[in-house]
Amino acid sequence: MSDAIDLGQPSSEPVEPARPLPVGSAGERSGGWWGCLTLIATEGALFGYLIFSYLYLASQSQQHWPPEGLPKLGLGIANTLILLSSSGFVWLCERFVRRRRVRWAVASMAVGVVLGCAFIGIQMVEWHDHPYGLTTHLYGSLYFTITGFHMAHVVVGIIVLLLLLLWTALGYFDEKRCAALTIGGLYWHFVDVVWLFIFSTLYLTPYLFQEWSWPGI
Repeated sequence: MSDAIDLGQPSSEPVEPARPLPVGSAGERSGGWWGCLTLIATEGALFGYLIFSYLYLASQSQQHWPPEGLPKLGLGIANTLILLSSSGFVWLCERFVRRRRVRWAVASMAVGVVLGCAFIGIQMVEWHDHPYGLTTHLYGSLYFTITGFHMAHVVVGIIVLLLLLLWTALGYFDEKRCAALTIGGLYWHFVDVVWLFIFSTLYLTPYLFQEWSWPGI
């Protein structure tokens, strides 16, 4: 047959050499980085509305705020330090990857995940110890709504960190291909910064409100 292919003859077309996978344009942020930044802007607006609602309703309240007395700072301070430390270890993971120190990177990310889980555990203990619930009164609704939304973001962040931990251990990242670490770390740092605002609002401002002269008290 005239159309038959002669497998014994080598092809005259040149074979292109294998090319390395693209690593993105030098000096430019990846699309995922900008997407995560947009997500942070929208979620930051959500928490901003919640915190504003808390402060506004607290200023209009005719009762003691919180109704059960001033919040205890011990667990809140401990959780703040834990979450900030976790953010530091996540940042170190990327630094170690860029220096090709994979074992240190895996260990650093693992510590960050453990600290994040510790934050959740302490927050749940604190929820359990409160004598009020979500529908008990206005303060309880605001407290559990704000901390509950933040807890949901922490859980999502831990899932992201676990995936990054797995990929780091499998050697998926190096000094050129670590955009996922940067993007995941950016989200986790956002969760930590939000907690600083929540801690200042829920735990510290009641001590300032105590100094005010509330109507009807």
